[in-house]
Amino acid sequence: MKKIIEHYNALAQKRGQYRAKNKYYYKLLHKEYRYLVPEGKRVLEVGCGTGELLNALSPSHGVGIDISDGMVAEAKKKFPKLKFLEGEIARIDTDEKFDYIILSGLLGELDDIQQFFMDLRKFCHPHTRIIIEYYSYFWQYILKLAEKLRLKIPQRIQNWITCQDINNFLALTGFEAVKTERSILFPRDIPLLSFLINKFLARLPVFNALTLNHFIVARPRGNYKREFSTTILIPCRNEKGNIENAVTRTPSFGHHQEFVFVEGGSKDGTYEEIERVIKKYPDKDIKAFKQAGKGKGDAVRLGFDKASCEILMILDADLTVPPEDLPKFYDAIRHNRGEFINGCRLVYPMEREAMRFLNLLANKFFGVFFSWLLGHRFKDTLCGTKVLFKKHYDEIVANRHYFGDFDPFGDFDLIFGAVKQNLKVIELPIRYRDRQYGSTQIQRFRHGILLFRMCFFAMRKIKFR
Repeated sequence: MKKIIEHYNALAQKRGQYRAKNKYYYKLLHKEYRYLVPEGKRVLEVGCGTGELLNALSPSHGVGIDISDGMVAEAKKKFPKLKFLEGEIARIDTDEKFDYIILSGLLGELDDIQQFFMDLRKFCHPHTRIIIEYYSYFWQYILKLAEKLRLKIPQRIQNWITCQDINNFLALTGFEAVKTERSILFPRDIPLLSFLINKFLARLPVFNALTLNHFIVARPRGNYKREFSTTILIPCRNEKGNIENAVTRTPSFGHHQEFVFVEGGSKDGTYEEIERVIKKYPDKDIKAFKQAGKGKGDAVRLGFDKASCEILMILDADLTVPPEDLPKFYDAIRHNRGEFINGCRLVYPMEREAMRFLNLLANKFFGVFFSWLLGHRFKDTLCGTKVLFKKHYDEIVANRHYFGDFDPFGDFDLIFGAVKQNLKVIELPIRYRDRQYGSTQIQRFRHGILLFRMCFFAMRKIKFR
């Protein structure tokens, strides 16, 4: 340990020179971190060096820890508004918890990675996200050559770890991966060429595996020890025959249930039926709102704004996803299997009229395409049943400016937002039923064009950002 400290103390005042030589690389790296870490969070960086990355993330409260007292002294001079501590994390005495913990290139230099993750748990609350950045093994000799040419800061002998190695360490210490990212294929600045390679080529299959910087976003594992209250949002238009069944067929779960109907200009007396059901079942907490705007997306945003419970669920009023399946979604989120539970209709056989053939093909295509775009497996992006905590939805709303008001469906606003906020996404297979009342309100070709627009939007804002 003494030799490591001496090594980095000797480099503390030279670090700025190396950063100046690689200004373009650090610009790309900071941009990647700013995508992964929203502004205004409580951020801890372990192995913070002289603090430039921590400062670039604009934390509400930023703490850097480094074993080199020379690095910490430089960091304190450069960024007096941030807090810097010298020492190993096992010896840092604090009760502080952080929203994000940054490990930038650190695991490669640790003597005991498993113990390090065990020591890291004291800085975590249940929703902490750990950003692990490591170099691709493919770049090992290129980086060593860069050190000899004095283009890169010298490092000690590295642990050249793989994604599988890190996932194994996470599993051993009570963490799990949420998602992975890869970036920076060409770290030197050649006008136009570097832009095209890093923005587009580096994001494509095969080339993406050759990138320099790999990221794993991880979270602590654990179960919640209590029940939660649940809002069941039911957007409805011309669904009069399904309103009462939506209430009576929903099993009881959690310590309180709230039904929120959002009606969107029906012609069949749907709103009047909701009022009748409210009077008929005074023991149930049922609320009704009329939609001023248009589309399911607008209805979802209104309903969730009016929700008062801890968990938010969407149940489509056509009841093609049976209300009887909602306890499965509740159990999945209550037991922390995931933080964004997405229904999947494409596992079990469907009833004969449940989904038309072209709709089925479109769902399969968009599922594969969006899985690539988002870096998450999505077999069915268009299932209306989605479940998340209200506090996570509020985070999506607070950061909606990144995407804007782009989604008339409501599905992609939630999916894109969940991925951007690093939520643990999991799909829950359900049986898709034929509707018993009314007709589908999906217009295949018009809505198909909108879905292609969603694809290009996701490519621009997420994949080729």
